[in-house]
Amino acid sequence: MLGTDFCTGYNVSSLLKKFFSCFIIQGSCSVKEISTAGFRVNYFKYFEIDVVNGKGTRCTLFVSGCEHACKGCYNQATWPLDAGFPFTDEVADKIISDLCDTRVRRRGLSLTGGDPLHPANVETVYQLLMRVRNECPPEKDVWLWTGYTIQEFTPEQQKVADLVDVLIDGKFIESRKDRKLLWRGSSNQIIYEFDRSDAWWKKK
Repeated sequence: MLGTDFCTGYNVSSLLKKFFSCFIIQGSCSVKEISTAGFRVNYFKYFEIDVVNGKGTRCTLFVSGCEHACKGCYNQATWPLDAGFPFTDEVADKIISDLCDTRVRRRGLSLTGGDPLHPANVETVYQLLMRVRNECPPEKDVWLWTGYTIQEFTPEQQKVADLVDVLIDGKFIESRKDRKLLWRGSSNQIIYEFDRSDAWWKKK
Protein backbone atom coordinates (compact mmCIF):
# COMPACT_ATOMS: atom_id res chain seq x y z
CA MET A 1 0.00 0.00 0.00
CA LEU A 2 1.02 3.65 -0.13
CA GLY A 3 3.85 4.45 2.25
CA THR A 4 5.34 1.00 1.82
CA ASP A 5 9.09 0.56 2.15
CA PHE A 6 9.89 -0.87 -1.26
CA CYS A 7 13.20 -2.30 -0.05
CA THR A 8 11.20 -5.43 0.74
CA GLY A 9 10.56 -6.03 -2.95
CA TYR A 10 7.42 -7.65 -4.35
CA ASN A 11 6.16 -11.21 -4.69
CA VAL A 12 4.46 -12.03 -7.97
CA SER A 13 1.75 -14.66 -7.62
CA SER A 14 1.94 -17.90 -9.57
CA LEU A 15 -1.08 -16.80 -11.61
CA LEU A 16 0.62 -13.63 -12.80
CA LYS A 17 3.78 -15.54 -13.62
CA LYS A 18 1.88 -17.43 -16.28
CA PHE A 19 1.27 -14.18 -18.13
CA PHE A 20 4.57 -12.38 -17.96
CA SER A 21 8.16 -13.23 -17.21
CA CYS A 22 10.28 -10.82 -15.28
CA PHE A 23 13.23 -10.40 -12.96
CA ILE A 24 12.30 -9.66 -9.37
CA ILE A 25 14.58 -6.81 -8.40
CA GLN A 26 14.64 -5.15 -5.02
CA GLY A 27 14.81 -1.37 -4.99
CA SER A 28 13.93 1.63 -2.91
CA CYS A 29 12.31 5.02 -3.25
CA SER A 30 10.48 7.58 -1.20
CA VAL A 31 6.70 7.71 -1.43
CA LYS A 32 4.19 10.55 -1.23
CA GLU A 33 0.53 10.24 -0.31
CA ILE A 34 -1.27 9.89 -3.64
CA SER A 35 -3.83 7.10 -3.70
CA THR A 36 -5.12 5.03 -6.60
CA ALA A 37 -7.60 3.26 -4.34
CA GLY A 38 -11.21 2.81 -5.35
CA PHE A 39 -10.81 2.54 -9.11
CA ARG A 40 -11.86 -0.52 -11.09
CA VAL A 41 -9.56 -1.00 -14.06
CA ASN A 42 -7.92 -4.14 -15.39
CA TYR A 43 -4.51 -4.67 -16.94
CA PHE A 44 -3.55 -7.53 -19.23
CA LYS A 45 0.19 -7.75 -18.68
CA TYR A 46 2.96 -5.94 -16.90
CA PHE A 47 6.61 -6.28 -17.95
CA GLU A 48 8.96 -4.88 -15.36
CA ILE A 49 11.84 -5.05 -17.85
CA ASP A 50 11.09 -4.25 -21.50
CA VAL A 51 13.29 -3.04 -24.36
CA VAL A 52 10.68 -3.12 -27.15
CA ASN A 53 8.04 -0.50 -26.34
CA GLY A 54 9.98 2.76 -26.44
CA LYS A 55 13.56 3.88 -25.97
CA GLY A 56 15.84 2.21 -23.47
CA THR A 57 15.04 -0.25 -20.73
CA ARG A 58 11.49 0.34 -19.54
CA CYS A 59 8.53 -0.84 -17.51
CA THR A 60 5.52 -1.56 -19.72
CA LEU A 61 1.88 -1.86 -18.68
CA PHE A 62 -0.76 -3.25 -21.04
CA VAL A 63 -4.07 -1.73 -19.96
CA SER A 64 -7.22 -3.72 -20.73
CA GLY A 65 -10.06 -2.24 -22.76
CA CYS A 66 -10.22 -0.94 -26.32
CA GLU A 67 -13.25 0.16 -28.35
CA HIS A 68 -11.48 0.68 -31.69
CA ALA A 69 -11.55 -2.98 -32.80
CA CYS A 70 -8.90 -2.37 -35.47
CA LYS A 71 -8.79 -5.05 -38.16
CA GLY A 72 -5.52 -6.93 -37.94
CA CYS A 73 -4.76 -5.85 -34.36
CA TYR A 74 -2.13 -8.16 -32.88
CA ASN A 75 -3.44 -7.73 -29.35
CA GLN A 76 -7.17 -8.46 -29.60
CA ALA A 77 -7.13 -10.31 -26.29
CA THR A 78 -6.75 -6.92 -24.55
CA TRP A 79 -9.98 -5.45 -26.00
CA PRO A 80 -12.41 -6.48 -23.21
CA LEU A 81 -12.37 -4.16 -20.20
CA ASP A 82 -12.40 -7.17 -17.90
CA ALA A 83 -9.48 -8.97 -19.55
CA GLY A 84 -6.52 -9.82 -17.37
CA PHE A 85 -6.24 -8.76 -13.74
CA PRO A 86 -7.51 -5.97 -11.48
CA PHE A 87 -5.21 -2.97 -11.34
CA THR A 88 -4.71 -2.58 -7.60
CA ASP A 89 -2.66 -0.31 -5.36
CA GLU A 90 -0.19 -3.19 -5.05
CA VAL A 91 0.35 -3.23 -8.82
CA ALA A 92 0.79 0.55 -8.84
CA ASP A 93 3.29 0.24 -5.98
CA LYS A 94 5.21 -2.36 -7.97
CA ILE A 95 5.48 -0.03 -10.97
CA ILE A 96 6.72 2.85 -8.82
CA SER A 97 9.22 0.55 -7.11
CA ASP A 98 10.57 -0.69 -10.43
CA LEU A 99 10.94 2.83 -11.81
CA CYS A 100 12.84 3.85 -8.67
CA ASP A 101 15.06 0.76 -8.66
CA THR A 102 18.74 1.69 -8.90
CA ARG A 103 19.98 -1.86 -9.56
CA VAL A 104 18.23 -2.17 -12.92
CA ARG A 105 17.72 1.35 -14.17
CA ARG A 106 14.67 2.00 -16.28
CA ARG A 107 14.43 4.99 -18.55
CA GLY A 108 10.69 5.21 -17.99
CA LEU A 109 7.20 3.78 -18.22
CA SER A 110 5.32 2.70 -21.36
CA LEU A 111 1.51 2.48 -21.38
CA THR A 112 -0.17 0.48 -24.12
CA GLY A 113 -2.96 -2.03 -24.39
CA GLY A 114 -5.78 -2.17 -25.13
CA ASP A 115 -6.04 1.58 -24.86
CA PRO A 116 -4.88 3.50 -21.79
CA LEU A 117 -7.16 6.38 -22.83
CA HIS A 118 -10.34 4.32 -23.03
CA PRO A 119 -12.94 6.37 -21.10
CA ALA A 120 -13.13 3.65 -18.45
CA ASN A 121 -9.35 3.73 -17.92
CA VAL A 122 -8.45 7.37 -18.16
CA GLU A 123 -8.91 8.40 -14.51
CA THR A 124 -6.88 5.50 -13.13
CA VAL A 125 -4.12 6.08 -15.69
CA TYR A 126 -4.08 9.75 -14.69
CA GLN A 127 -3.70 8.82 -11.00
CA LEU A 128 -0.90 6.40 -11.84
CA LEU A 129 0.99 9.03 -13.83
CA MET A 130 0.54 11.55 -11.03
CA ARG A 131 2.25 9.05 -8.76
CA VAL A 132 5.06 8.60 -11.28
CA ARG A 133 5.55 12.35 -11.55
CA ASN A 134 5.48 12.88 -7.78
CA GLU A 135 7.37 9.82 -6.56
CA CYS A 136 9.88 8.90 -9.25
CA PRO A 137 13.02 10.72 -10.40
CA PRO A 138 12.09 13.61 -12.71
CA GLU A 139 14.13 12.26 -15.63
CA LYS A 140 11.84 9.23 -16.04
CA ASP A 141 9.87 9.50 -19.26
CA VAL A 142 6.40 8.21 -20.11
CA TRP A 143 5.33 6.79 -23.47
CA LEU A 144 1.69 6.15 -24.32
CA TRP A 145 -0.06 4.48 -27.27
CA THR A 146 -3.70 5.26 -28.02
CA GLY A 147 -6.15 4.70 -30.86
CA TYR A 148 -7.66 8.14 -30.31
CA THR A 149 -6.10 11.10 -32.10
CA ILE A 150 -4.94 14.21 -30.29
CA GLN A 151 -7.52 16.25 -32.15
CA GLU A 152 -10.38 14.23 -30.65
CA PHE A 153 -9.12 14.03 -27.05
CA THR A 154 -11.62 14.77 -24.31
CA PRO A 155 -10.51 17.09 -21.48
CA GLU A 156 -9.94 13.99 -19.33
CA GLN A 157 -7.74 12.38 -21.96
CA GLN A 158 -5.81 15.61 -22.43
CA LYS A 159 -5.05 15.68 -18.67
CA VAL A 160 -3.27 12.35 -19.11
CA ALA A 161 -1.50 13.48 -22.28
CA ASP A 162 -0.12 16.49 -20.39
CA LEU A 163 1.85 14.06 -18.20
CA VAL A 164 3.28 12.11 -21.14
CA ASP A 165 6.60 12.67 -22.93
CA VAL A 166 5.98 10.64 -26.08
CA LEU A 167 2.52 9.87 -27.44
CA ILE A 168 1.67 7.68 -30.42
CA ASP A 169 -1.89 8.29 -31.61
CA GLY A 170 -4.30 6.87 -34.17
CA LYS A 171 -5.97 3.56 -34.92
CA PHE A 172 -4.07 0.75 -36.57
CA ILE A 173 -5.10 0.63 -40.25
CA GLU A 174 -4.18 -2.69 -41.80
CA SER A 175 -4.01 -1.32 -45.36
CA ARG A 176 -1.33 1.14 -44.18
CA LYS A 177 0.67 -1.38 -42.21
CA ASP A 178 4.42 -0.97 -42.56
CA ARG A 179 6.84 -3.26 -40.74
CA LYS A 180 9.66 -0.75 -41.25
CA LEU A 181 8.00 1.80 -38.98
CA LEU A 182 9.46 2.28 -35.53
CA TRP A 183 7.09 2.15 -32.52
CA ARG A 184 3.94 2.22 -34.66
CA GLY A 185 2.11 -0.27 -36.82
CA SER A 186 0.63 1.80 -39.65
CA SER A 187 1.70 4.98 -41.40
CA ASN A 188 -1.32 7.02 -40.28
CA GLN A 189 -0.18 6.85 -36.66
CA ILE A 190 1.82 9.85 -35.46
CA ILE A 191 4.60 10.01 -32.88
CA TYR A 192 4.51 13.18 -30.79
CA GLU A 193 7.58 14.01 -28.69
CA PHE A 194 6.75 16.78 -26.25
CA ASP A 195 9.25 19.16 -24.69
CA ARG A 196 8.74 18.73 -20.95
CA SER A 197 11.88 20.60 -19.85
CA ASP A 198 9.72 23.18 -18.04
CA ALA A 199 7.24 20.70 -16.61
CA TRP A 200 6.39 21.03 -12.93
CA TRP A 201 7.81 17.60 -12.07
CA LYS A 202 11.21 18.66 -13.44
CA LYS A 203 11.40 21.36 -10.77
CA LYS A 204 10.52 19.35 -7.69
